[in-house]
Amino acid sequence: MDFSSKLSDNMSYLKEKLNVDTNFDVVYRVIHVGGREACLYFIDGFTKDEVWLKILQAFSTLKEDSMPEDAHAFSKKYLPYGEVGLVKSDTEMIGQLLMGVSCLFIDGYDSCFTIDCRTYPARGVSEPEKDKVLRGSRDGFVETLIFNTALIRRRIRDPKLTMEITSAGESSHTDIALCYMQGRIDENLLAMIKDRINKLEVDALTMNQESLAECLYPHKWYNPFPKFKFSERPDTAAASILEGNIIILVDNSPAAMILPSSVFDIIEEADDYYFPPVTGSYLRLSRMAISVLTLYLTPLWLLLMQNPNVIPSWLEFIQLSEPPHVPLIFQLLILEFAIDGLRLAAVNTPSMLTTPLSVIAGIVLGEYSVKSGWFNSETMLYMAFVTIANYSQASFELGYAFKFMRMILLVLTALFNYWGFAIGVILSVCAVVFNKTIAGKSYIYPVIPFNWSKLKKRFLRGRLPHKEK
Repeated sequence: MDFSSKLSDNMSYLKEKLNVDTNFDVVYRVIHVGGREACLYFIDGFTKDEVWLKILQAFSTLKEDSMPEDAHAFSKKYLPYGEVGLVKSDTEMIGQLLMGVSCLFIDGYDSCFTIDCRTYPARGVSEPEKDKVLRGSRDGFVETLIFNTALIRRRIRDPKLTMEITSAGESSHTDIALCYMQGRIDENLLAMIKDRINKLEVDALTMNQESLAECLYPHKWYNPFPKFKFSERPDTAAASILEGNIIILVDNSPAAMILPSSVFDIIEEADDYYFPPVTGSYLRLSRMAISVLTLYLTPLWLLLMQNPNVIPSWLEFIQLSEPPHVPLIFQLLILEFAIDGLRLAAVNTPSMLTTPLSVIAGIVLGEYSVKSGWFNSETMLYMAFVTIANYSQASFELGYAFKFMRMILLVLTALFNYWGFAIGVILSVCAVVFNKTIAGKSYIYPVIPFNWSKLKKRFLRGRLPHKEK
């Protein structure tokens, strides 16, 4: 519906549409502007009071004979504030109002003035808990979209940096920002992502980026290896944009979605570049080796325990010091689930109880679980290594992908011995090799298709390119 030039008609319609008598945070004020009645609508908590105080002070000086004939002329002459728009449709006006934009109606004008003087509740841009670095920037993304785009703009001062805004969700109308560099981006991929977002038919992005990710890439849900890289670091997002990737920022989420992402992109971390090339290469190679160990260490140890005759003399110390009361496969699987239980408990434990509960868990689940006969000390040792090693890389999704493949490998090894271990290794390799990025390219490029110069850069951190002036 288009608005009327009569203020009373517009107010009667919006009173019913916005349910202002029930919604306490939908505020409207009837004021006078230049001898005419006017009505201001805003959402309590989303408006900068000091901005409206100055605007209303300016309105109080207007005379009736100084009022322009149309809304456009009024906005140019008496609304010098930067972010002002004119809206004629009720759908667009209500959408902007619920996003925090203040809306002003003046009797005699058939348009609504939208004045963007929003302020959102927000926390500080402190370093994220997960994506910490030994050296480098200590700021991180927050839940407010405009703050996140500003953190990227601060690092890339180039007019080719483009940030397009769109929204998704019939009820939530969640803001989504696409950030990329013109001339460096894959235009076909960008067009495909825009098309998929525009065609989304969802009620709300309740889980923010995870909901969007599942809508953008609905295929091969059974493959646990992540299709996207998530980062809460603005420097990582800015570097990815300069490399030709697309960054997707979703309002209410403190993380950036980076795509397309291969397994090498997900394993990379900011610390690789905040240290000299030799140190950065060592950190990267260590992280890759540890990730492979977390996948194959416990299944390989189980295989050797099932076939002690193949253990060489120099590795005899890995054998069990005491006969197991519970089969090793059950010990390993129980510990896999118990570790996740402890993880969930740690998230939900009040901070004041963290230290005493950690002591209790260390004593009870460590020492007494071995003495009771439920677990062998060797099993506890290897699972402790795997658990700690999972945190050597920042991606939770990749860590759980390794966990799921490891559990499948353990079960196959226990059931079919050598053949089971071989089948499990083949399955884990195929899950990576036959995976695809959202762009439809190889998940392990530059291994497949092979590119030696690119492959060296994936494993070894070289010097950053520069030009002499």
